[in-house]
Amino acid sequence: MKNRGLFVGLITGDLIYLATRPPLPNEKVEAMDYCFTVGGPAANAAITFSHHGSQADLASFLGTEKLSLLLGDELRQHGINMINMNIEKSLEPPISSVIVTESTGDRSVISLNAKSLSGGDHTSVMQNLHTYDVILVDGHLMDTGAVIARKSNELSIPVVVDAGSWKPNFHVVLKYTDFAICSENFLPPNCKHQTDVVVYLQNLGVSAIAITQGQRPIRWWQGDRHGEIPVPQVKVVDTLGAGDIFHGAFCHYILEQDFVAALASAAEVASYACQFFGTRKWLEGDRFRSQ
Repeated sequence: MKNRGLFVGLITGDLIYLATRPPLPNEKVEAMDYCFTVGGPAANAAITFSHHGSQADLASFLGTEKLSLLLGDELRQHGINMINMNIEKSLEPPISSVIVTESTGDRSVISLNAKSLSGGDHTSVMQNLHTYDVILVDGHLMDTGAVIARKSNELSIPVVVDAGSWKPNFHVVLKYTDFAICSENFLPPNCKHQTDVVVYLQNLGVSAIAITQGQRPIRWWQGDRHGEIPVPQVKVVDTLGAGDIFHGAFCHYILEQDFVAALASAAEVASYACQFFGTRKWLEGDRFRSQ
């Protein structure tokens, strides 16, 4: 029987260019390649979870306009069940423009993110919440994420939080979090160092914490245990979505493995994905695909 995961957060349309470098002011740079695809932390994580053979439901804002229909088609192609929380049907998902630097795989992104998205109808999500094995909240739809995280906590469903950067009221979600997967850029108020971040999260009751550091080792804490996990060293082509892919893989593996093993398995998936341009080409092979 498939595991079921609910992914709560942002959907974007990502227009991605591969170039020698980002343009300077008043300069045009010719791209060597491009693609347009569904993006957003929750969406990319859901696709990764589905690729591993699990059932992913995505709760977000999508709409019914032309762009929304295009992105919705791609989500369905990857086996995602879309739970559209739109009240305003004409609303379109935000667009991200991304430039990936060929020599390093680093990305530059400009996006509206979720600034125009709030409220929404999550009635159907709450009614079926008990059917999920794991919940991921990406922090972009904070009010909805907090309601779902709190109820999931009551139902003893593990809650994973994608803590990429601090956002207002994030502490409300974190109070109901089992696994906080943080980037090294995640700094809550009055936190200046990673030690501060860990203490902050532990004081909120988060039982398992990880901090990813790109190609440097992942640092983790669980109870009175802590350590580091080496990240596979690969030729990086594109880092866009690597964190999202990590979180989606972690949600799959944490239902089969312990915390440290799940982090290591997720790191292997994310590192593999970084060897391909865009956020979808890594899915084309059989590696990590459920049989």
